[in-house]
Amino acid sequence: MIEVICFGKIKEQYLKDMIEDYKKRISKYLKFQITELPDNDNIKIEEELLKKHIDNKSYKILLDIKGNKLDSIGLSSMISKSFISYPKITFIIGGSNGVTDEVKNMADYRLSFSDMTFPHGLFRGILLEQIYRSLKINNNESYHK
Repeated sequence: MIEVICFGKIKEQYLKDMIEDYKKRISKYLKFQITELPDNDNIKIEEELLKKHIDNKSYKILLDIKGNKLDSIGLSSMISKSFISYPKITFIIGGSNGVTDEVKNMADYRLSFSDMTFPHGLFRGILLEQIYRSLKINNNESYHK
């Protein structure tokens, strides 16, 4: 199973459509879920909300601008290897004010897609596309170029 935990709801219909499309695509390969937690300007409150939803048996990947960068093949390999030891992978997208050091320390891996900042809704769609691409790679199916 893969879960994405994030803060806030998507307001733009075109982003909702993109996210829903990739949710369906990913769900053909494994159980997939997005958990949306309420936004809060206080990152300590967001940390407490997050802790209530984190499965300690999962491999936790925090999306962090200061994290390690992988290409699509590297991400697909990480996903494949993580499932050897963990029944679940949890991707965590922090709120707009970032995350606490405790959340950073809770992560098994900190992943950066870029040094750039992206809107949260758009980034959620990008993350889902990369998860889908990883699953296609791991199943030796055409899609990745």
